[in-house]
Amino acid sequence: MTGPLNITAESLAQEADQFQRKLGAGLGTLREMGDVHFGATAREEVWRDGKVVLYRYRGERAPSAKIPMLVCYALVNRPYMVDLQADRSLVKGLLERGEDVYIIDWGYPDRSDKYLTMEDYIERFLGGAVDYVRKAHGLPSVNLLGICQGGVFSLCYSALNPRKVRNLITMVTPVDFHTADNMLSNWNREIDVDLLVDTLGNIPADMMNLTYLMLKPWRLFAQKYVGMVDILDDRKAMEDFLRMEKWIFDSPDQAGEAFREFNTQFFQGNRFVKGGAEVGGREVHLGLVEMPILNIFAEQDHLVPPDASRALKDLAGTRDYTELSFKGGHIGIYVSGRAQKEVPQTIHEWLAKRSR
Repeated sequence: MTGPLNITAESLAQEADQFQRKLGAGLGTLREMGDVHFGATAREEVWRDGKVVLYRYRGERAPSAKIPMLVCYALVNRPYMVDLQADRSLVKGLLERGEDVYIIDWGYPDRSDKYLTMEDYIERFLGGAVDYVRKAHGLPSVNLLGICQGGVFSLCYSALNPRKVRNLITMVTPVDFHTADNMLSNWNREIDVDLLVDTLGNIPADMMNLTYLMLKPWRLFAQKYVGMVDILDDRKAMEDFLRMEKWIFDSPDQAGEAFREFNTQFFQGNRFVKGGAEVGGREVHLGLVEMPILNIFAEQDHLVPPDASRALKDLAGTRDYTELSFKGGHIGIYVSGRAQKEVPQTIHEWLAKRSR
């Protein structure tokens, strides 16, 4: 006899038996597994300013690109997402196509970094890395790839230092922070940022992580762990799962003053759109971003909705603007199988046409 959901006693018994067998196999799988490691590509430190380190990636062959690329990631997560593992690596895909790739690692801020500002991150650290790469290659400008919050930093830097950026690529980068479907921004607008920073100093990573997880509580608190049972007997799949979990929870604290400035100016003030964005007292106007732009966004992105990124087209001053709308989410744009084929190739082809 079946109920309205076509569930029988036999089907329940079979499912319970399968669940138990998966758990039993999982105990063996987990006992055999060691710590999971990230990073598929060799890299070397080439420049440092305090906790901030610039790395140059080393591929299996020498780069053929004439202009090096500097990757600027967000502050809130670790940048190794772009080189997570051998079969999920944006960096590896770029190197295989001849690009010369550098990346900034912001490190882990502590209490001594409480008073770091956006000017420190954009002009001192990002600007210092750009100047190192320019000098090392004897070039007046570099290609800049900004990701998420790092894309906002890259837009600010490009507006203030347009002669130092040859081509600008933005990935899942918010520009209009007040689109109707931006839940994260709606939450941020209700926060007393001054009280938060004055009370806590640096913003704890655990608080930031909880905020992001609460944007999709069922999916991120329950569903994925229930689904994990199905792969408990697959060591490779479990390693991939745990590697992603390690990245999610390996988050730095946020330097208090930079957090205050970023949230006040962008999440609350939407100053790219409304005007008045500033870095170190200098106005940032996207109309001054006149170099070629490739803007890549994800169609199912719950952190940076597509319309938040699309706004760049009407605000930037460039006449050479290209978009790539990627069928995936905020994380899938780095690690999905489709991303490995589409994103590095699109970036490489776009840059190749502008390297002459």
